[in-house]
Amino acid sequence: MENLLKILYIGRSTEGSNDLRAHNDVSVIHKSNALEAFNYLKSGNTPDAVLSEMAISGGDGFEMHQWLRDRPEYDRVAFILVDYEFKEDLFKMAFTSRVDDFFVLPMPSAEKMVGRIRFLVEFRNKYSFVPFVNNDLQDVKYAMPLSKRMFDLLVAISALIVLSPILLLIVLAIRLESKGKVYYISKRVGREPFDFYKLRSMRVGADKELNKLAKDKNQYATASVQSEIDFSKPCPVCAKLTEEKSCSPILHIGPHKICDYWYNTQKREVAKTKSAFIKIVDDPRITKVGKFIRNTSIDELPQLINVIKGDMSIVGNRPLPVYEAELLTRGLLSKRFLAPAGITGLWQVELRGKGGVMSEDERMRLDNEYADHFIGNNYSFWYDLKLILRTVPALFQKDTV
Repeated sequence: MENLLKILYIGRSTEGSNDLRAHNDVSVIHKSNALEAFNYLKSGNTPDAVLSEMAISGGDGFEMHQWLRDRPEYDRVAFILVDYEFKEDLFKMAFTSRVDDFFVLPMPSAEKMVGRIRFLVEFRNKYSFVPFVNNDLQDVKYAMPLSKRMFDLLVAISALIVLSPILLLIVLAIRLESKGKVYYISKRVGREPFDFYKLRSMRVGADKELNKLAKDKNQYATASVQSEIDFSKPCPVCAKLTEEKSCSPILHIGPHKICDYWYNTQKREVAKTKSAFIKIVDDPRITKVGKFIRNTSIDELPQLINVIKGDMSIVGNRPLPVYEAELLTRGLLSKRFLAPAGITGLWQVELRGKGGVMSEDERMRLDNEYADHFIGNNYSFWYDLKLILRTVPALFQKDTV
């Protein structure tokens, strides 16, 4: 049957699965303990939903839920926690942990159960936050090719020697225009976190203004979307039911009450405003000297020190501030970290070639495209060289990207 629901039931009770097993639209696999369940899932089986009793041999329901959520390939699997009695603390803990639903034995009729499970399955498939990935990126091994490392050292050391007079003049100009250090150090993330060096192009204290500017002028931000959960706004589904009923379990968040469906619906809208990347359009914090060194990419020259230290490469994916990197650590988005951090690269060349205008999705795609060169034996020195040659005409630009 095309719409057959595949359900994995974990626990010692047969009461929770017998009624479901008799339903024509359901296929139930019953595993009595955590080990059996893990072995079943690791064998390549992906059910539509997992119903797990709270107390199971070899673990508990929360551990089973966390195991599933830690693996992107099971992100679309609905998870329902089952217990023998209602416990308010356990109920609240379940929904704080983002369990999809909580049932108490004896469970409702099979017809009601199937309807509810089907809704949860459709909900997760429609609004899953993590793209499905067949290959486990965590198993991909990374090693810097020797030819790339030798090239990096040769170029970085030579460039620092040749460009040292220009660096001295720019350092003097920065110091004369505004007070403060002429260099800037921040934590960035490439393969690992490291101290990232740049010439200062903004006025002192610019970091404190970032949050406000990001709300008003972030190029990657999505306009006209919800910025926070509105607990006063009624759920449109619950509004169609009687006053005593809700479309999904009620969550208690601080002084507020909200149904699980409406909370998650609003949470997704809020997430749209949290863009993974921040680029301020016409950033007012940039100084006059700063605008010049950004347009010519002279502010990037201290990163040659990062290259010599091994933090970065000449060509790679742009190292990210920690707050951006934290949003790209799961599923397909994390593939960009398979490549080393770089001074220039595919994304930077494409961005500059377009005058600094690029969508967030396109930037992620280009980062992943370059990372593909570090899976298996795909690395090409000549591909890196082409990107370096494309960087030269893109150094001089109108926008401070």
